Amino acid sequence: MSLPIALRRALYIGTPLLLLAGVIFWMTRPEPVTVRLVSVDEGAVEETVANTRAGTVKACRRSKLSLQTGGRVAELRVKEGDQVKKGDLLLRLESEDRSAQVEQARAQLVAAREREKQACRTAEFDQRDLERTQKLVADHLVSLQALDVARTKAAGSSDACSGARAEIKVTNANLRLATTMLGQTELRAPFDGIVAEVNGEIGEFATPSPPGVATPPAVDLIDNTCLYVTAPVDEVDAARLQTGTPARITLDAYRGRSFPGKVTRLAPYVLDLEKQARTVAVDVAFDTVPKDVHLLAGHSADIEIILAQKTMKRLPTEAVQEGNRVLLFNPGSGVISSREFVKGLSNWSWTGIEKGLEKGDQVVLSLDRKGVVDGAHVIAEKP
Repeated sequence: MSLPIALRRALYIGTPLLLLAGVIFWMTRPEPVTVRLVSVDEGAVEETVANTRAGTVKACRRSKLSLQTGGRVAELRVKEGDQVKKGDLLLRLESEDRSAQVEQARAQLVAAREREKQACRTAEFDQRDLERTQKLVADHLVSLQALDVARTKAAGSSDACSGARAEIKVTNANLRLATTMLGQTELRAPFDGIVAEVNGEIGEFATPSPPGVATPPAVDLIDNTCLYVTAPVDEVDAARLQTGTPARITLDAYRGRSFPGKVTRLAPYVLDLEKQARTVAVDVAFDTVPKDVHLLAGHSADIEIILAQKTMKRLPTEAVQEGNRVLLFNPGSGVISSREFVKGLSNWSWTGIEKGLEKGDQVVLSLDRKGVVDGAHVIAEKP
């Protein structure tokens, strides 16, 4: 049975057109995009809070030491970088006059003690003489006048003994004052630490820091046995923190490493700096510091405070698009399609998955490449 003439004409004309259209589509079809893929796996995911700007390693104790009095530097016992013990002499001013005052006060104390011995011995003798006279009067062997003389003499010598003892207190006070004034010419370490800065040289004139006037310290002393990090955290995030919360510390000086710590302090106020977010200062102390790490006060540091941790399905956070969506790869067709999922815990590195994706699903990681859109044909980049 032959086909109608009209149908034969349509096939005769249409078949080449369909073939031509297919060739044109094949020639003009978009080239598959090469993408990086990552598989959904299972592992630990943390919810963390991080600092908004770089933090700083600080010493638990740091003293910018200055002298209480002025004078010429006679002795300088330390230099920058020296390790010192509590009580060690760091700097001493010329102090011959004050040393002489101390010696004078000591000599006066010795003399006062001798006078006290003599006066009190006399008082003891006069008291015994008074007691003897009282017995003689009772026996009618001496007159009442002799008793009055003995009583007056005993009272006078007792007063002299008391006066001598009071003089000792005065000379003791003078000695303490002179010793204190001499001590003001010496600068000693208030705690064990390392000398960070020294301002002054032997022979130079050192002056005390006037109230309200910032002047360089004579010696800047740091307790390098106790260090912590202080860093600003956004006021919204800070409301979720409390002391004792575990944290991680990273240092620019030791990239690729992190150090465990704990939150030790939350500032009781919000910093409101011009053109910057409102933040709260958070202090994090190191749990332990490896022996191969030489921490220095002033190091730049960052903190990550761990609010929660859970083992769950996860994928890298950089694979997640706005609205908790990912581009899911179909290995059969080579097409990627947008897929929404329910997010669990998340941080800068990992995002947890409650549902919507399964372990082993492959999603696009290189979202910034041109042509990576819903429905695109892709080729997986070789590792």
